[in-house]
Amino acid sequence: MTRFRDDRGVVAVEAALLTPLLVLVLFGIIEMSLFMRDVVSVSSATHVGARTASVSAGAGPGTCEASANPPPCSPAGVPALAQAAADAIQRGGTAIPQSQIKWIIVYNANSAGFPMPEGNTSAACTSECVKYVWDAGLSKFRYASGSWNSASINACINDPGRMAVGVIMNATHPWITGLFGNGVGVQERSEMQFEPLPNDSCKPGMHQ
Repeated sequence: MTRFRDDRGVVAVEAALLTPLLVLVLFGIIEMSLFMRDVVSVSSATHVGARTASVSAGAGPGTCEASANPPPCSPAGVPALAQAAADAIQRGGTAIPQSQIKWIIVYNANSAGFPMPEGNTSAACTSECVKYVWDAGLSKFRYASGSWNSASINACINDPGRMAVGVIMNATHPWITGLFGNGVGVQERSEMQFEPLPNDSCKPGMHQ
């Protein structure tokens, strides 16, 4: 009888030591699962945006739709394909609420798949690149900054100068348990070469 009581005491001590560790591991698994969900969601969204933009080389310049508290309007000449990419991401939906998406950029991709100029390997939006943010008044992504003349796009087949378009999304994933802090950034990109246009409209200056 004494040995049985001693065994029960050992089990109780082991449970007291192991339970917090098991709970911590369980929470960690949950956090990592939700984080990977958001990573996959952002990656999928950028692919959708890049695919939409790649087939819209001849769409010409975009337009600006105002709301109660809009971002600035797109400058003249910004390609409609950029807004089309942002709209495709919005329509497709993501597991991340729009409030957690910091920005989307649509750009002329250099040989490394990043925004121009050639040799850049960061998400810095400089030339031939436009940024979009969430417009709560319209419940859509709207132009925030950047420039890219739609008339400069080269979408000629077998032309070594045929451009590629890229999309980068930057979002924040919040840690629900706080074990790893408040949150972490999630950024993914996707780029595709423009689908070729007919010869009479594929060269720069032909699709304004």
